Amino acid sequence: MTRLHAKIALLPDGWARDVAVDFAGGRITQVTPNLPGATLDCLLPAPANLHSHSFQRAMAGLTEHRTAGQDSFWTWRSLMYRFLDQLTPDDVQAIAAMVMVEMAEAGFAAVAEFHYLHHAPGGQRYDNPAELTARIAAAAAETGLGLTHLPVLYERGGCDNRPLTSGQLRFGNTPDQFLALHQAAESILKSLPPDTVLGLAPHSLRAVTPHGLTLATTLGGPIHIHIAEQQAEVAELLNAT
Repeated sequence: MTRLHAKIALLPDGWARDVAVDFAGGRITQVTPNLPGATLDCLLPAPANLHSHSFQRAMAGLTEHRTAGQDSFWTWRSLMYRFLDQLTPDDVQAIAAMVMVEMAEAGFAAVAEFHYLHHAPGGQRYDNPAELTARIAAAAAETGLGLTHLPVLYERGGCDNRPLTSGQLRFGNTPDQFLALHQAAESILKSLPPDTVLGLAPHSLRAVTPHGLTLATTLGGPIHIHIAEQQAEVAELLNAT
């Protein structure tokens, strides 16, 4: 057993003095306030990263210079699409593990992974529809970071129901395909610690149909969405209503 013993600590019901926190097997087993003999000053719950696209960490250096006078969110997105077309499942797992280690080193204890990279380049399906979810889960298991996994439903290129472009084909699923992916993800995550959470993420109002949004309310778990990602998207949505 490992013990951290602090003069003050923030507990669910507020601040407490002389708090001992016991650990075993990497998990808190007991919290005891008002126990004399504290050796640390203060204990705080570790924060969670509530919005992560882990694969984007590996492209950070590609976006740190201006390539044209009219660079915008959309030019950044085009670069991101070209980058992700190079990623294999092994790459996805390695990058996610690196990012999770960096989060832990910065003091984070958990991450909500907004996970929309589902397929091989060109949209080809893996034999396991949740192959890349399995790679995120493996990274979480390897690093010990808590995981709320949010598979993303991405159906269309915009409010006019235009088809996905080449850069988006790795994201796309119909509602039925997404259900199969979500069920596979549920099975995969059972191997992780009991505080692992499976939710889902309709990508955005422009990328998901009304039927897809309805589906999101039926599966349970937390729901996460890019509700207003970019000004042009907001204008498109207003024009469509």
